[in-house]
Amino acid sequence: METKIPYLMNTWYAASLATEVGPVALFHRKILDTTVMIYRKQDGTPVALHDRCPHRFAPLHLGKRVGDEVSCIYHALRFDCSGKCTHNPHGKGKIPEAAKVRSFPLVERYGFLWIWMGEEPADPALLPDFGELDEGHPNGVAFTYMHMRANYELIIDNVMDLSHIDHVHGEIITTRGQLSPLIPKLRETPASVTARWEWKQTPALLIFANFLADPKAEARHFFDITWTPPANIQLSVGAVQGEQPLTLDDCVGQYDLHTATPETSGSTHYYFATRRNHIADDGDYNKMKIAAMHAAFENEDGPIIEAVQGEMDTADFFSLNPVLMTNDVAPVKVRRLLQRLIAQEATSFTPS
Repeated sequence: METKIPYLMNTWYAASLATEVGPVALFHRKILDTTVMIYRKQDGTPVALHDRCPHRFAPLHLGKRVGDEVSCIYHALRFDCSGKCTHNPHGKGKIPEAAKVRSFPLVERYGFLWIWMGEEPADPALLPDFGELDEGHPNGVAFTYMHMRANYELIIDNVMDLSHIDHVHGEIITTRGQLSPLIPKLRETPASVTARWEWKQTPALLIFANFLADPKAEARHFFDITWTPPANIQLSVGAVQGEQPLTLDDCVGQYDLHTATPETSGSTHYYFATRRNHIADDGDYNKMKIAAMHAAFENEDGPIIEAVQGEMDTADFFSLNPVLMTNDVAPVKVRRLLQRLIAQEATSFTPS
């Protein structure tokens, strides 16, 4: 029997896109092997509770709203936003002391609802700053969600190693063979890994070429990709014709966030957000672009990653003795660092 792969617990995971949780509905999603119900109070504040009544274990999302409280569909026990039982319609109405539902801290930021699943007090300072998503015209940013039948670390691998794009994706983002031979430059901290590529190609990446002075001419490009725990990858990419620096401030480009939240060891909630710095007010272009990027993930990356998961049949990547190459430097660094952080958390946590 396979040993359970632990998760980093005392950290923030994306629980949903902010737009997925409406003003009335009881939204639900499994996160880190735990069923979670999310809804908004009447003032819009999001709430997260374990999606399980402590009486007969009926999913609470099947119940109904009673103001800011939730009534279980099975026997009508009612719970408030903290998970405390406030109403028992049976017998003399005595509320058992154990009639409690665990609540989870939520933070709404950068277009997402972030959840803290750990036992330690939630620390808002541990949520990285993705404030770039909030800046600029509302038609310049877009979000999407995918459910993937694969371990979340395989998704991290895929984004931290972009040498695959010439082999997996179509003409729209080909580097014309320039990326695969390159070894990215790494920057590391105790809690992050960054990989950077710089290259030239003719013409530019087609997602940017028409926004450059000469769409058919050579352009300089960069990828700058930073992983932070537990599974956030901020990716900046841009192109320029000229001698200005390779930064988003000086290039035609976009600021992306990939974040992956384990559902189980073999399935993942995959979220993506992107903000571009060109034609940012064009709503039709925005819809087209996010639809195309979603399709690329779902139809090109996704089937390969899910096939890898099926072939591995384990979440323990290194137990299979993989052949490692130069393009693996960044994802391997991330895997090793995440292992260390999980091990450190396991040794430092003292149950209350």
